[in-house]
Amino acid sequence: MIDIHSHILPSVDDGAQTLGAALELLTLAQNDGVTVQFLTPHMRDTNYINDPKIILKKYNDFSEIVADKGYTIELRLSAEVRVGPEVMKLVVRDDFPWLGLWRGKKAFLLEMPHGQVPTGTLNLIKWLKQRDIVPVIVHPERNREFQSNIPLLKQFLDAGCLAQITAASLFGKFGIKSQSAAVELLEKEYVTFMATDTHNTFYRPPDLKAGYEKAKNIIGEEKAWSLVHDAPAKLLENINNNSVVNINAVP
Repeated sequence: MIDIHSHILPSVDDGAQTLGAALELLTLAQNDGVTVQFLTPHMRDTNYINDPKIILKKYNDFSEIVADKGYTIELRLSAEVRVGPEVMKLVVRDDFPWLGLWRGKKAFLLEMPHGQVPTGTLNLIKWLKQRDIVPVIVHPERNREFQSNIPLLKQFLDAGCLAQITAASLFGKFGIKSQSAAVELLEKEYVTFMATDTHNTFYRPPDLKAGYEKAKNIIGEEKAWSLVHDAPAKLLENINNNSVVNINAVP
């Protein structure tokens, strides 16, 4: 399986706070069946600005330690970028945490505030689409406005976005509303990816396999497997993660 959203990179945000905690999370992910783990720290929100070059340095240091310890799991670096005008500035500077390529277009993880969808966000999406950029909206089932207005999310999908739900939402870890929304989004085939968004071992551990099993009961094995393997695998095509100017050097 391929997990495209996690907060395992240590000491950069509200995820793993120490090297030991990060390695423990990585061990759990590997044991859970994850073969490729994206490290996607928060970027440009009110708490964690996280300059791309600083994240890259921490990623390289962490990768060396992981390799020395003999992990077989493959690491990739990106980020979870909060919606706002900073997104456009990063794009213009060509200093952006690309997740990979989706059908030849650059993709990245886009986070909304949990309580709302900011006014003007659709205009940002249109601006990005004009530049062949695909935003992947993370955990829309946990956003209160999307929960109460699923057709609003459909507008974003129609405008060129993709959606990624959190595995734990399917078994109620974020409440009944998030669970119900996640199930509805799966049933409507609005979801392209499922990921863990793991932060820690005690409340938000790596649980992609459990999410896959839940999704399989809702939409069937083939579609569920696409969420955790086939679709994420497309993001890895034609990427050289060793040449990282804008984190993942996507042509």
